[in-house]
Amino acid sequence: MAEQDWYVIDNVNELDSPALVFYPDRIADNITKLKGSIDSISRLRPHVKTHKSIDVTLLMMKAGISKFKCATIAEADMLAACTAPDVLLAYQPVGPKIRRFLALVDRFPLTRFSCLVDNEQSLNELSNAAAELDLEVNLFLDLNIGMNRTGILPDERALALYQKMNDSKHLKAVGLHAYDGHIHDVSLSERREKWKIGWDLIQKLKESIVGKGLPVPVIVGGGTPTYPFYAEQAEVECSPGTFILWDTGYQRSFEEQKYAIAAVLITRVVSLLDETKLCVDLGHKAVAAENELTKRVSFISAPEARIISQSEEHLVLEMPKGHGFKIGDVLYALPIHICPTVALYERAAILKNHRITAEWGITSRNRRINI
Repeated sequence: MAEQDWYVIDNVNELDSPALVFYPDRIADNITKLKGSIDSISRLRPHVKTHKSIDVTLLMMKAGISKFKCATIAEADMLAACTAPDVLLAYQPVGPKIRRFLALVDRFPLTRFSCLVDNEQSLNELSNAAAELDLEVNLFLDLNIGMNRTGILPDERALALYQKMNDSKHLKAVGLHAYDGHIHDVSLSERREKWKIGWDLIQKLKESIVGKGLPVPVIVGGGTPTYPFYAEQAEVECSPGTFILWDTGYQRSFEEQKYAIAAVLITRVVSLLDETKLCVDLGHKAVAAENELTKRVSFISAPEARIISQSEEHLVLEMPKGHGFKIGDVLYALPIHICPTVALYERAAILKNHRITAEWGITSRNRRINI
């Protein structure tokens, strides 16, 4: 079979639709490419929010990756189940999440957990809860370097909060966390220019921390768009996530990163409205719908398809006359944004030698697993 037909499933008639399909050979190749893009594998801390899968995590661990980043308690729970050595919950726990996070720390001693904080109230609440359980909590100070979502500005207030983190009993100041997801320019040079503004602020704060006589902080920085720049900085742990499955959104925007698309959606024609319009079973519940209508999904097997409407279970396409599709025909679809799309599925079908041979659970799509 030709290389351009990498996505084709010989036994697709055994697979109900809509369905999510993972291509493990391509996933493995993406892991290899990531490892080859940095000077030391110890500086990789991939984010698991893209795949949410125990099986994919184990592939990365088998490849030598030992540090991970996540955004939910369930993702942290999943990583602990894999006995991942080092897990950063890149979120500030509040309310019941504080107890849940500390329960993970207590229950899984083989995993070194850490989390984020960006204000004194949360710092005190974590300290008090850890004291009650006689636990030590590893903390990263969450910095706002332009995302304007969470984090403290990297100024004198940040330095004072980091000092308090370091001085608080039952807390351990580990380092600084900075996510610059607001930077997504297609131009590599423009991206670098914007990244440099935040990087200079991080460096200035790091120098102030060291100037106070504190240990050199670990820096966890960036996501996929700014990964190439952080990878050049010897002291930074890098946190790309989308690389593992890739998607057409990032493929079009960040051409310098040569990962392979490793996840496909299977959908079928369920109705022929007229000679140019057809409907497939790929609604809001089957592919991420946060982007405007034309930027949600494309079709390998029907590149000329134009999306004209979508609802919960249906997607209507405009096709050229004589398109040839019939009721029940399969279309192979590529989501523009893979991360929230994966979270819509309980499991992914696994392709080996062009045949579905197994299923992998999307374990941490659930909000709660054990804790």
